[in-house]
Amino acid sequence: MADEQKTRIAVDIYGQTYTIVGTETSSHVRLVASIVDDKMREISVRNPYLDSSKIAVLTAVNTVHDYLKLKEQVEQMEQELKKLKG
Repeated sequence: MADEQKTRIAVDIYGQTYTIVGTETSSHVRLVASIVDDKMREISVRNPYLDSSKIAVLTAVNTVHDYLKLKEQVEQMEQELKKLKG
């Protein structure tokens, strides 16, 4: 992993500019930033009284929730695949 070249990409999320450093493509980083921005704006519309810190935390909570649900689905599908193969 030390051999992978890191890139720096400036992205806007919920009105703030962030510099993201990583090994992913710039298009991938921009997509991730866009999804986070969209989710924060969606939460803000539903809860206009929340400040940006609370919106960010709710975005993180929602994202981790979605991730865990998807991970659970993948594990179930892998178990089903093992049963079919075995």
